[in-house]
Amino acid sequence: MSVSSELITQVMSLREQLRYHNHRYYVLDTPEVSDAQYDELFQQLKKIEQNYPELQTPDSPTQRVGGEAISAFQTIVHTVPMLSLGNAFSSDELKDFERKLKNRLETTDISELEYCAELKLDGLAISLIYENGLFKQGATRGDGATGEDISHNLKTIRNLPLQLNTLNPPLIIRSAW
Repeated sequence: MSVSSELITQVMSLREQLRYHNHRYYVLDTPEVSDAQYDELFQQLKKIEQNYPELQTPDSPTQRVGGEAISAFQTIVHTVPMLSLGNAFSSDELKDFERKLKNRLETTDISELEYCAELKLDGLAISLIYENGLFKQGATRGDGATGEDISHNLKTIRNLPLQLNTLNPPLIIRSAW
């Protein structure tokens, strides 16, 4: 089947609207449309992609995983090690951190550095990889050198974008959560 430019424009518009409303609902907690209105947009896009599979893309809102997370994971090697966060419980430990920082930076002048301290919360650390603005892979920290590929499971998280909201994304983005 031949795909008209009008249909392509409609698909792109539906995707953009759905991404916008997903962000408003799941991230900002300020929805602008009713669930029924959202569902109508979603069903329109889903029907078009079913009738024209060549228009379906991996970052389409219809490709969000809604089912159960999988329990068997493949091991991946991190291209950049995911190191553990440090912590300090006394002023002596903070001074020791600063000494190690000076040694690592091979300097005694750290006047240009700024510190940021946060409470450490236990949880799951993940690595995210985006290529050309599209979600490609997510993995657990594991031992820091290798982790488990949990990409499929991460697609169940509604506020994790499948496509970055930027016009000119870098070729590859590696981020940790």
